[in-house]
Amino acid sequence: MSESIGQDAGMVWTYLRKTGTASVTKTARECELDPKRMQRAIGWLAREDKLEIEATPRGEWLSLK
Repeated sequence: MSESIGQDAGMVWTYLRKTGTASVTKTARECELDPKRMQRAIGWLAREDKLEIEATPRGEWLSLK
């Protein structure tokens, strides 16, 4: 399972590298990840200190550090 989490995290990282800042919802949709897989990928990237997460009234936004 950790291999697939790493692959999902890699997809999210690549997507954010191309787009800059994006919402969690849009990133999950574009990377074709269900909510659980997306949260695991976010956790992986956050643990690696590669991710900025900003919570706003309109949702959560992701960007790379």
